[in-house]
Amino acid sequence: MHRLASALILAVASMAAIADEVVKIGCVAPLTGPQAHLGKDIENGCRLAVEEINARGPQLGGTPVKFELLAEDDQADPKTATVVGQKLVDSGARGVVGHLNSGASIPASRIYADAGIAQVSPASTAVAYTHQGFKTTYRLMANDSQQGKALGQYAAKIGKRVAVVDDRTAYGQGLIDEVVKAVKAAGAEIVGREFTTDKSTDFTAILTTLKGKRPDVLVFGGMDPQAAPMVRQMGTLGLKAQFLGGDGMQSSEFLKLAGTLAEGVIGSSPGLPIEQMPGGEAFTKRYNERFGKIQIYAPFAYDATQVLIGAMVNAGSADPAKYLPELAKFRMDGVIGPIAFDERGDLKDGPVTLYQVQQGRWVPIETVGGQPGS
Repeated sequence: MHRLASALILAVASMAAIADEVVKIGCVAPLTGPQAHLGKDIENGCRLAVEEINARGPQLGGTPVKFELLAEDDQADPKTATVVGQKLVDSGARGVVGHLNSGASIPASRIYADAGIAQVSPASTAVAYTHQGFKTTYRLMANDSQQGKALGQYAAKIGKRVAVVDDRTAYGQGLIDEVVKAVKAAGAEIVGREFTTDKSTDFTAILTTLKGKRPDVLVFGGMDPQAAPMVRQMGTLGLKAQFLGGDGMQSSEFLKLAGTLAEGVIGSSPGLPIEQMPGGEAFTKRYNERFGKIQIYAPFAYDATQVLIGAMVNAGSADPAKYLPELAKFRMDGVIGPIAFDERGDLKDGPVTLYQVQQGRWVPIETVGGQPGS
């Protein structure tokens, strides 16, 4: 009986040791609702990275570990983002990849900062996200200052009368604020600015108002569930301005939702075209075999997960106090290209690419910044 009891104690201790070797990584994005296709893109990128890392038999400080992905749905809602962010902290997540929307990332970032764990966003571009003074916030995309400047300069190049619309989110408003600055700096005129929400689908009133301003170009700050019906309604109203938008609409879903009226639309996206990303071709093949078609953010989410776990490996620990200094100085040649962070946690030398819909496909027409092919 004594030997049996001893064996049971050893078995329980062994099971506890195995449990201790699991390192939880959070992943947060909208997994339900109109932006779910973009959120699943992020989750799938994270999941592929975790699966591949686990297959290599990772170790932290000589101890074998298994990384476990905890995926949460923030519904693209700021309040929900803080709730699921706290849930991840309480669940023992040692770091977080997410969120998609800046309006979700910004309030959730305080939760992670207070808990002392890293947040690496693959998609949040609002300047404010990394300007809060937290030592835990990072991102793998050019910010809206860079993207808005590229969009605004291009808008001013193709037309002198520019109208703008934003969805009043941190992302949409922040992007358009930067567009307006760049348009004015380039010598063009902002003839009208209108607002909507990230839940709206009827834009007839604001488009009718803008039509009266006779814009050459209309720039929208928001996501594809709003951009597509806006383009369709522009067609119905006979508003012939060139339509531009940011990365939130530069998706295959936009092409599907807008149909033939997508033709000629121009969208920007932080990062290189995936076919120009150093690891783009190989990643696309692996991702397509596992999950299907990439939307936008999967390669950024994949690299964000690799960066977060890579910092832990370099530190030999999943303790944030130990790996955060490694994250700050982390360098890697990722799928998206060279990765390194500045003192705020922004990606250094982040490129921005402009695309146009041609024959039903997003075709890259211009890349600003970055290090193509490096």
